[in-house]
Amino acid sequence: MSGLTPQYDPDLDAKVKKATERISENMHIVANEPSLAFYRLQEHVRKALPPMVEKRVDVARLHQRLQGHCYDVEYAISAVKSMESADRTFLDVQDLLRNAIFLRQQLKYEESRRQKKEPTMSVYKRLSAHITLDLPDLPELSDALRETASKVESIMRHTEQSAPHS
Repeated sequence: MSGLTPQYDPDLDAKVKKATERISENMHIVANEPSLAFYRLQEHVRKALPPMVEKRVDVARLHQRLQGHCYDVEYAISAVKSMESADRTFLDVQDLLRNAIFLRQQLKYEESRRQKKEPTMSVYKRLSAHITLDLPDLPELSDALRETASKVESIMRHTEQSAPHS
């Protein structure tokens, strides 16, 4: 058996060549697969990063606007709370206006009792006739201003009439 020479088998030769080509191809794929993976990652990052950065900028801008609106709301709340504390002042003003109307009514009553007719229209009456003050809740106030001007004029006349006698 020492004289055995290998025989050439074309079928075996084709199978060996095919197997070595597949091994070589697999080695090439395995060797180049990491670079292909990195290429795919790089491609994904290039496509996905700009929209993500744009969204991040939009979120930052919206956050800033939202923070500004929050400050506005906080300021409005503090303004409303300070208005609530002014409620007492408005009640005091309302009481003072009621007192003024009551005093005007008393003066009107006293004047009607005296029944002095004035022959000429005074400067104060002419001025008070032009005064218009529209207060929907207190219509008597503009009349009160006119009557007060009338009273001031009658007091001035009374003083003028008393002065020559002194």
